[in-house]
Parts: sequence; C-alpha cells; structure tokens
Amino acid sequence: APRIYTRTGDSGFSSTFTGERRPKGDRIFEALGATDELSSAIGLAGEFSSEKGHTFVDQLHKVQCMLQDVGSNLATPLSSAREAHRKRTSFSEKPILELEQWIDSYSEQLPPLRTFILPSGGRSSAALHFSRAVCRRAERCVVPLVQAGEADPNVAKYLNRLSDYLFVLARYAAMKEGKEEKIYIKPEP
Repeated sequence: APRIYTRTGDSGFSSTFTGERRPKGDRIFEALGATDELSSAIGLAGEFSSEKGHTFVDQLHKVQCMLQDVGSNLATPLSSAREAHRKRTSFSEKPILELEQWIDSYSEQLPPLRTFILPSGGRSSAALHFSRAVCRRAERCVVPLVQAGEADPNVAKYLNRLSDYLFVLARYAAMKEGKEEKIYIKPEP
C-alpha cells in the first residue's frame, strides 16, 4: 500500500498542481488550507443536519465536491499554468448560479430578517453559521489571488455566494427544527 507521507514537505515547501515549489506559507497554500477547513466545517454541519433529517444535506455534499474544484483552481496558479492545466482546473459560473437558486428557494420560506442574529438556533444551525465564518475567511484568502491574476474570479464569487447560502441555510435549519435564533441586543451603557 502506498504511504500517506512523502517527506517532500519537510523542508517547508510544497508543490502546486503545476509542479512549482513554493514555501508552505505562500498565500496559495493559505487559501488552500482555508478551503480545506471550510469543507471540514461543512462536513460537520452536514453530519449534525443529517441527524435531524434535513433534506439539504445532499446540497452540502455537492458543495464539498465543488470545494475540491475550488482547491484545484487555487493549486494551479495562472502565472505558471500551461493551457492543459488551465483547462483541467477551470471554474465556471454554473455553480454560482446554482447557489443563487438555492438561496432564493430557502429565503422565500424564511421570515424577514429584522435584526442581527447571533450564531445559534441548535447544533445544525450553529455549525452552519460556523461554516459561514470559515467561508468568509477562505474568501479573504482567495481575493488577493484573484486580484493578482493567480486564480479564476469565479472562485471568489463562489465563496462569496456560498457564505450567503450558509447563512440562509443556518436560519432555515433553525426554523425547521423549531429552535430559537438569538438576536443581537445592544448592551446599555
């Protein structure tokens, strides 16, 4: 059986999909790490949601698969990618449009938002809120790569829309489970 460890990263460098060696602290690996954390957070939220019988769990699995494609795009810096690399790791607008459809569908079923809410609403909802926060961090890591011309702009758009989806889904999960969302109350001076 092949070993899980390669020892190639022991010196503090790792390889991109294009074969380029970069320091592990490079912003590409920072973005990849944040995206991996996001997929893990969504996996946890999916497990909690599955325990409650939520039908959107399949969507979360699809999102995790899309995050693998996000990672492929990020691991292929456009500055060193050949055309074959670019073609294999391109990221289309289609998943963004799908997220927008899902957001609209769940939003239509929710009461209007009249105040700030805090991450709450039961385990499924709180885990989805946590995923949203991780998503925002991943987006902050990806935007500089897009601005530098190293990653596809659709990757940043996808993460931006994904955080909106996770927010709406967190509210939906709380509603479906009959859990109360805690609201922000400004402390008195």
